[in-house]
Amino acid sequence: MANILRRGFGGARCRWDHGSVVAAALGRRSCMSDALVEVKPGEVGIISGIPEEQLRRRVLIYSPARTASQQGSGKVGKWKINFLSTQKWENPLMGWTSTGDPYANVGEAGLSFESEEAAKAFAEKHGWEYVVKKHHTPIIKVIFQNQFVF
Repeated sequence: MANILRRGFGGARCRWDHGSVVAAALGRRSCMSDALVEVKPGEVGIISGIPEEQLRRRVLIYSPARTASQQGSGKVGKWKINFLSTQKWENPLMGWTSTGDPYANVGEAGLSFESEEAAKAFAEKHGWEYVVKKHHTPIIKVIFQNQFVF
């Protein structure tokens, strides 16, 4: 909602003319530079209608490892957010793992970011506590005979 207000009222160019119905309903001029909404960390979750018990979640920000069959570097370097889930149980009839967590499968599928900072900003904006798991850089073994290869 805050982004809609920012787009609608912010910027140097007017979106509506002075005869606009919206401007008349607001009782103000159409271009309002003072109408920008200050979004504080954690307020987006409150506005979006997320249940109260889901607002203070703890998430893990990580960069997934390269798969065994992946040769290129196209999907390497993306950052993902995964929700830490503790509410799991095994179904006694079928043996399936069940969960009461609505965010159990959200992180793997949809929350990917180009940088670590973007993922942190998203988590802070939604009011989630986050833990960052750093890259694991593999150590390349130096073979003695490769020192003499020209």
